[in-house]
Amino acid sequence: MLYLFIGAILSAIASLAHIGCIVFGGKWYLFFGAGQQMANWADDGNAKHIFITLPIVIILAIWSAYALSAAGVIMPLPLLKWGLIAITAIYTIRGIYGFYFVLRPQGENSAKFWFYSSIICLGFGIVHFVGLLQMWQNI
Repeated sequence: MLYLFIGAILSAIASLAHIGCIVFGGKWYLFFGAGQQMANWADDGNAKHIFITLPIVIILAIWSAYALSAAGVIMPLPLLKWGLIAITAIYTIRGIYGFYFVLRPQGENSAKFWFYSSIICLGFGIVHFVGLLQMWQNI
């Protein structure tokens, strides 16, 4: 239960950080490594950055809700076990796959961005995996 609760908090923090990028603009996008183009769109009032970032906000919030549901904090959500398997897999695969771009950075995202974001995603995946193992029989 504890690990899924922690996983929910991590996903919620990530969702809030993305909201911060939308609200506070270019400096936040640059701080989190999204690249100059996203920062420019935000600072110039171009809505492209919102259309790219808002779906991420929503997905991360849903993932947080699924982890909270499995932890018993909120009501059971549909397809809970399958949802958590998918969330865990996506975080883990993104974490591992991102290291490819550390060695071969492309576009505006630097090797530093890919390294740190991959470590974070892999960590989130591990937390969810441990939580999923702990709660497997109960969900």
